[in-house]
Amino acid sequence: MKFAQHFFAFLMGYFIYSLIEIISRGYTHWTMSLTGGLILTILYAVNNRKTITLIKSCFIGSVIITAVEFVVGVFDNIIMHWNVWDYSGMPFNVSGQICLLFSCYWFLLCIPAYYLCRTIHRKFTVSGQAS
Repeated sequence: MKFAQHFFAFLMGYFIYSLIEIISRGYTHWTMSLTGGLILTILYAVNNRKTITLIKSCFIGSVIITAVEFVVGVFDNIIMHWNVWDYSGMPFNVSGQICLLFSCYWFLLCIPAYYLCRTIHRKFTVSGQAS
């Protein structure tokens, strides 16, 4: 895959996730924008495998997003004390950084991400052949 494909996926993740946060919470944090870009770039690589199905993509994506969310949460919230989010009041949370409910949300968010990644790939494909 070419750099332009990954960069475009990053930008889409950066802006779409920022928009989702602004619509749902009224604001976002710059690290969440970068995290959204990173996540969609990773999902783009995962979703371009020929053997990936929607369900596999959602499961793998949910695990990846939850893992990245934990790492970013430890940095943002515990190390830097920026208090970007706090799941400590949610059931089945780990250190207030991740929780089962949001892992389920990530599974559902991977549905449109799957189709977005496929669309990006098609747009960068020349004559129906992957570049």
